[in-house]
Amino acid sequence: MSHSSLYKKLDIEEYINGFKNFLARDKDIAMIGDTNLHFKFIKELSLLEFKPPKNVLSLNNQLNRLKKQAILSIDEIYSFVQILEYFNYLKSLTLPPLISNWINDIILPSQIGDIITYFTDKGDINSQKDEELLNIENAILLNKKAIKDSLYNILRSSHLSEFLVDSQIHFINNEETLLVRGGFSNAVKASVIARSSSGFFYILPQSLSDLKAKESALMSQKELIILRYCKDFSSIMSENERFLSFINREFDRFDHYQARIFFAKSKDYEFVLPQKSNKVILSNFAHPALHDPVPISLSFEKKILLITGVNAGGKTMLLKSILSAVFMSKYLLPFRCNIAKTHIGHFDIIDAIIDDPQSVKNDISTFAGRMVEFAKLFEKKNAIIGVDEIELGTDSDEAASLFRVLLEELAKKDIYFIVTTHHKRLASLLAPNKETGLIAALFDEEKRIPTYTFLEGSIGKSYAFETALRYGIPRDIVSKVVKLHGEDKERLNELIENQAMLELKMRQKLEDIEAERQRLGRKHKSLIELEEKLNQNFESQKTNLEVAYRDALHKAQEALKQHESKEGRRLLNDANKILQPLKQEKAKPIEALREGDKVKYRSHKGMVLSIASDYATIDVDGLKIKVDLANLRKIGDEEKSIKPKKPLKVVATVEKGRAAVSVKLIGMFGDEAIDKLDRFISDALVHNFSEVQVIHGGGAGILAKLVGEFLKNHPKIKNFYRMPGNLGITVVEL
Repeated sequence: MSHSSLYKKLDIEEYINGFKNFLARDKDIAMIGDTNLHFKFIKELSLLEFKPPKNVLSLNNQLNRLKKQAILSIDEIYSFVQILEYFNYLKSLTLPPLISNWINDIILPSQIGDIITYFTDKGDINSQKDEELLNIENAILLNKKAIKDSLYNILRSSHLSEFLVDSQIHFINNEETLLVRGGFSNAVKASVIARSSSGFFYILPQSLSDLKAKESALMSQKELIILRYCKDFSSIMSENERFLSFINREFDRFDHYQARIFFAKSKDYEFVLPQKSNKVILSNFAHPALHDPVPISLSFEKKILLITGVNAGGKTMLLKSILSAVFMSKYLLPFRCNIAKTHIGHFDIIDAIIDDPQSVKNDISTFAGRMVEFAKLFEKKNAIIGVDEIELGTDSDEAASLFRVLLEELAKKDIYFIVTTHHKRLASLLAPNKETGLIAALFDEEKRIPTYTFLEGSIGKSYAFETALRYGIPRDIVSKVVKLHGEDKERLNELIENQAMLELKMRQKLEDIEAERQRLGRKHKSLIELEEKLNQNFESQKTNLEVAYRDALHKAQEALKQHESKEGRRLLNDANKILQPLKQEKAKPIEALREGDKVKYRSHKGMVLSIASDYATIDVDGLKIKVDLANLRKIGDEEKSIKPKKPLKVVATVEKGRAAVSVKLIGMFGDEAIDKLDRFISDALVHNFSEVQVIHGGGAGILAKLVGEFLKNHPKIKNFYRMPGNLGITVVEL
């Protein structure tokens, strides 16, 4: 099927024409090459501020002529110049990486670049580069002024005034003329150029013939010079025909991108990249032909989608909407939708079998035409086909059996169907098939009008009798029809309708529950974030208090050294007694550990490699770390009995809020400080910290120097430096 035929069937002709208005020159909407790569270029280019190219000629014919060393006209040559100038303009911009690599790799041959300099912005040869041409153009201007002055002199002459219709100079057929009445020949000799609709005459006085002849001669000279340039330029362009063919194709490629970008911005549309899977999920999709549409949200993940329900309820437009979305996504044309929840598969073939009943001459031809269309489908693969009113043109019961088999067999050949029908027979036959999805068009019973909304998973009632009442059929007539139709069948329709309404209510409740679940989830997340923030604040304040306490204790010790007294020593001992429980709490006794024991450290499991006085070196997932013995718990026999899987060689990540981001070494001896620093760095690596602080104080700088030497030789340290404004703290980047 040709694209133009599909545009009409899907009601997207106006949409396509609107898009093509953004192209610099007319072309097919399809882009040659990798769709995923095109999508990347479009998304990157959409972030760039740039002006679109001006309209240019399609130059395929001109390129073919250049292959034969033909001479192009000045306008044709300028069309090439416009393309070259636009690429030069793009090179002058600050381009994003992908676009930059593409555009800047295009190198213009020097001869072609020289041609550009010979043209003005209006497409004329720049006379400033050719003295002979400049002189001719100046002479033409002077001659035109002389013609104009002569005409004004004739206008002011008294013997012609009675024949003048007005006192204007009129340009007719590129000639300066006067508008006069009949009988003018008695006053002036002139040639008639044209007649006005009122019967007057546009004349050119013969007294200007010499000036006109001079103008014609000057124009001929100018044309000869232009022809000379055309020959020279065409010769150069013939030699560079392959480059010009290349730049012409690249311009079309860029034209495809820019037209889509500016079209999308003008309509606030989104681009949806087609995916490998064949499912179609639409969220708040709006068909571009509808001016005030009810947004469509649906999921089509099976081979057959059967749309049933109310007459004039939008079933056909839903079919067209799904196919339109697939078509626009396939060719990277933007449209209105919720892009975050929309997913569209890629199909090689998109087709629609849609017949207008008003154009059908007889049932036989309609049904025969349907059979011809279906017969063609057996030769296709990876196709999505829309079929409107599938039983049209034959007995509905027979058609139901026939089309059930046809649809199921074609579905096995990787062909997807969107089918609309009014008849329950086909729906009841296809519903048990696991590859069939159902959608019902809904009806407002109270207002007796379609809602143009749809319910997935249901078979819809046709509401034929309600529709007849809505369009003016008398109620008593409709009552007779209902009676003739049969109460049992009508009761079945009511059951179908009630089932659809119940499912609609159920789905609404599920949506409400999901919305509440998401709200509670967000609240839970915010509480966790608040808890982490409070823990971090607590740890920070705790650290500050400990630092302040140790500083005060250090100063007190220094003071006592200077002024020893029994009372001062007693107060210092009391302070140490207060601190002692805290130290003991950190070093709670644990059961004896030996090398090779399995232990648990926070949320990690590891094995003891070696043990020192108050710390151990353990292996956690291939990473050796030093930790306090108080932080280790021996794994019992019941846990050993479960043989763990071989751990991956990765560094485990735990909640950072539970670990310290700073260590205090103030007041410690050198060996003690370095040992504690080693364990702190190991712990920080396990917790995947990127930056920590080492508080060593100022003092004489001995401890700071030891810390610096240790950090310099540590293999996991990226960088370290003193904190600006506080030289007693070193910042370490891991």
